[in-house]
Amino acid sequence: MNAPRETGLIPYVLSTTKNGVATLTLNRGERFNPLSRAMISALQGEVDRIAADASVRSIVLAAEGRGFCAGHDLKELRAHPDLAWQQELFGACNALMLSLTRLPQPVIARVHGIATAAGCQLVSMCDLAVAADSAKFALPGVNVGVFCTTPAVGVGRNVARKRTMELLLTGEPIDAATALAWGLVNRVVPGAELDATIEHFTAIIGERSARVIANGKQAFYRQIDLGLGTAYDFAGEVMACSTLEPDAKEGIDAFVEKRPPKWPG
Repeated sequence: MNAPRETGLIPYVLSTTKNGVATLTLNRGERFNPLSRAMISALQGEVDRIAADASVRSIVLAAEGRGFCAGHDLKELRAHPDLAWQQELFGACNALMLSLTRLPQPVIARVHGIATAAGCQLVSMCDLAVAADSAKFALPGVNVGVFCTTPAVGVGRNVARKRTMELLLTGEPIDAATALAWGLVNRVVPGAELDATIEHFTAIIGERSARVIANGKQAFYRQIDLGLGTAYDFAGEVMACSTLEPDAKEGIDAFVEKRPPKWPG
């Protein structure tokens, strides 16, 4: 299933769905897929559409060209020196990032080349991330006089504070192995193995209950920033309720009976 082409333009985001996996591909590879206002809008539209599509079990966020995403379009930022426009842009970008965590389906970043500034933020807001061993990550805003404050929101929730501050204060890139060690990505593989590694994740997700995945993802992001006691209170209530759901009854029965589960529709 292909997304409709934008009138008179090459689409900013390519969308395909196969075997329950939707792939959204940033399609401005000649410019390292900057998160321009148009790119943000196109990606938000696809995210909103897929959120309502129960046939989609997982989402892969990929990119054309030599790199994943170079962050915001600096030329576009300079072309709009008024505060209202800037607020609207960053508000839209923030909404997109939150949308990724609110999707019922897990989102997997497929990272090659560079993921810098808001591109690094995009990786951090996906549920899982698989990177090519040649990938580079950076928060280089300080190099051009714009501290990467919004990218730090997502990265700082993946990576320890002092390591996030190292990225922010120096603007220097880290390699994929360091990103793995720091917790920004889940796997680092040769570029030729990116798709197979992602397929490993999507296949497992596809075998699980969609309802359980959706509810569990929502609960995880809700509790992660709560205080410890409040988080346990919330998570305990969710667990108690979930054990009484049809999916839990079927899953536990299947385990006891040593058979594959047949998830309720």
